[in-house]
Amino acid sequence: MFSWIRNFYTNPRESLIALLITLPVVLITISVHEFAHAYVANKLGDPTARNLGRLTINPIKHIDPIGFLCMILLHFGWAKPVPVNARYFKNPKKGMAATALAGPISNILMMMIGAVLFEFYLLIPAPESGTFIYNLWVVGWNFFYYFPVLNIYFAIFNLLPVPPLDGSRILFVLLPDRYYFGIMKYERVIMLVFLLLLVTNVLTIPISFVADNIFNGYIYLLELIPLFGA
Repeated sequence: MFSWIRNFYTNPRESLIALLITLPVVLITISVHEFAHAYVANKLGDPTARNLGRLTINPIKHIDPIGFLCMILLHFGWAKPVPVNARYFKNPKKGMAATALAGPISNILMMMIGAVLFEFYLLIPAPESGTFIYNLWVVGWNFFYYFPVLNIYFAIFNLLPVPPLDGSRILFVLLPDRYYFGIMKYERVIMLVFLLLLVTNVLTIPISFVADNIFNGYIYLLELIPLFGA
């Protein structure tokens, strides 16, 4: 977070351009992720999210202010959790697992699609440097690069077993109820410690390592295709 702030003061123009590129990517990423949760829950018989207007890709319905700010500044963050009532599911634990996994899976799919679009974008020759068209090309390059990168980061981040992230719901499936609810009694404390670890980069470094390797590995596979590897 603090490196981003330092960059803003040293190069405000580039930082503002990066922010403008980041905003639509973050909004798309969050909206599809939360829509995936609501869609799967609804398909499995839980109308709670649909009744509350969360079965939509409208980002206004999904934004959590603090999580959104973290997405912009840290490239990690969260949205408002989609409400799920496991009592509607025929198998509550399996229903919770499927609903929780839907969000990260949607981000992984968007990463895969976004990386393909990025490789297609690279087939467009870069215009002459310093021209207006070149600047537009650079903006496009940043958008198509950042979109898949943010999505794989968001997927890995949300699989952490920390409330309100999806991993905490998956933890409910894996642990006996008494252990799970015993842990959740300390939800606020866990969240505060979690935010501290994010700001101090204790968590961001390993998350970045995993996400970068997945993304770079997928790009490597794409570039084995003659069209992209030429």
